[in-house]
Amino acid sequence: MRVLPPAARGYILCAVLAAFACAAPAFARPATTPWAAVAVLAALYAGCERVRVCPPPGRRVPEGIGSFFPVLLAAVFLLPPAAAALVAMPGGYAGTVAHPPVRVRRVWHAAQQALAAWTAGQVYGLLSGPATLGAGPVGGTGPPATAGRIADFPYALLPAAAAAVAFCLVLTALDAGVLAAAERRSAASVRRGSPAAALAPHCVHGLAGLMMAVLWRSPYGLPAALLVLLPMYISCWAFAQYHRERAAHRATIRALVQAVDIKDRYTRGHSERVGQASAMIARELGMAGDRLEVVRIAGILHDVGKLGVPTRLLRKDGPLTPEERRVIELHPEYGHEIVRGIGFLGEARSAILHHHERIDGTGYPYGLAGAQIPELARVVAVADAFDAMTSTRSYSRARPVPAALAELERCAGAQFDPAMVNALSEAIGRDGWHPVVTSDEDPQVIPAGNPASPAHPASPASPGDSAAGAPGAGGQQPVPAGETGRRRGGGGGRG
Repeated sequence: MRVLPPAARGYILCAVLAAFACAAPAFARPATTPWAAVAVLAALYAGCERVRVCPPPGRRVPEGIGSFFPVLLAAVFLLPPAAAALVAMPGGYAGTVAHPPVRVRRVWHAAQQALAAWTAGQVYGLLSGPATLGAGPVGGTGPPATAGRIADFPYALLPAAAAAVAFCLVLTALDAGVLAAAERRSAASVRRGSPAAALAPHCVHGLAGLMMAVLWRSPYGLPAALLVLLPMYISCWAFAQYHRERAAHRATIRALVQAVDIKDRYTRGHSERVGQASAMIARELGMAGDRLEVVRIAGILHDVGKLGVPTRLLRKDGPLTPEERRVIELHPEYGHEIVRGIGFLGEARSAILHHHERIDGTGYPYGLAGAQIPELARVVAVADAFDAMTSTRSYSRARPVPAALAELERCAGAQFDPAMVNALSEAIGRDGWHPVVTSDEDPQVIPAGNPASPAHPASPASPGDSAAGAPGAGGQQPVPAGETGRRRGGGGGRG
C-alpha cells in the first residue's frame, strides 16, 4: 500500500466522510452530548494507544492489535453513538502503524473505528442496553446521578455482546473492503482467518468494556473504572508476546526463503508465489485459520532443501545427467531435515517432504500414491507446478494461465490430485491470479472471471513441454509413457 490505487483512495475517503457524518449529531446537539465524559474517554483511549506505540526499545506492538478496544467499547456502552464515534477518532489515529503511508493508515484507522463504534452504539441502543446500566446521562469524572442504581445482570450481557459482535463485523468488513480495493481482488479472497477467531477476542473486549462501564456507573465512579486498565494492560502484554513470537516465526521463514533465492537465482520469487497459490487452493477447499497459514508456509518453504544441493547443479543451464537429477531429487529430504526441528511448522514439514510425490505412485522420494500422500503435499504440488509453468525464466518462456490450468487438468489423476487442480481453477476463475512479484520480471496477472485472457500474455511453452516442466522452477514433469519410478529424463528440470 505504498502507492494506493484510485479505488483504495476513494474507499478511504468515503469511510472518512461517513465517519464524520456519524459524529456530526454530537455537534448538532451539543447540549445533549456529555462532553466531559467524551473528553475523558477519548484521552484515555488515545493515551492507551500511545503507550502501545511507544513502549520500551525493542518492544513495539505490531499494527492491528486492538488490545485497548475495551475503552472504546466502554464509550459505546456509556455514550450516545455519535459521541462514541468521537471517542474513537483520536485513539484510532494514535494507534500503531507499521507500514507506509503512515498518515493515510492513521486516518483510515480513525475512520474505521469511528464507524465501528457508531454501529455498535446503534445496536446497543436498539437492544435497550443503556437501560440495563441505569438510564441517565453520564456526567464528568465523579459518580453520575443514577449511581445508586445497580446494573441489571445478566440482561446487561446480551446487548453488550451484540454490540461487540457488531463492532467486530464492521471492522472486519471495512478491512476486507480496503484490502480488496488496494489489491484489486474480491473481498472474499482477502479475508483473514475464520469469523469465530475474530469474534472471540472482541467478545472478551466487550466484557471488559462492560465491566468498565458498570464500575463507572457505580457509586465509586471513574476511579473504580480505571482499575480495569490493569488487567487490560496485562492482556496487551500477553497479546504482544504472542505477536512477537509470530514475528519471529515469519523472520525465520523469510531468512530460509532468502537463502534459497540467493542460491538458486533462477527461481527467485517462486517460493512466495507457490505459497500464495497454495493458500488459494486451501481456501477453496474450506481450510481456514491456522491450517490455512500452515499451507501457505508449506508452499513458501517447499524448496528449502535446495540449500543442500550443490549450487552448480541449480545454476546449470544445460540438461542434467541422470546422476545430477538424482542428486537434485534429494532436495525434499534435505528440506525435511532442515525444518524438522522447527516445531511451529506442524503439517508443513510433511508437505515439504512429499510435494514431489505423484498420485499414481511414481513420484519421489518414497513413491507414495493417492491418499497416502499428505493433503498439504498434494496442495503444494499443484501450486508448485502452476507457478513453474506460468513464470518467465531466463531459459524458458511462461505459458498463459489458461494453458497451464489445462495442462494441470490433463495430468490430474496421474500426477496431481484432481480436487486440488479443480480448486485452483475455481479460485483463479473467480478471483484472478495476482502473483506476488519479487523477481526481476513481472509474472503474468490474470483478472478475476477471465482466466482465458491473460493481462500480460506470455508465449506458450514448446509443445514438447509437460506440466511444470520449466527448468529450474521446481516443477514436476509427468512421467512419459512406459516409464515408471523416479524421473530419469535428461531435461533441464531442477526438481
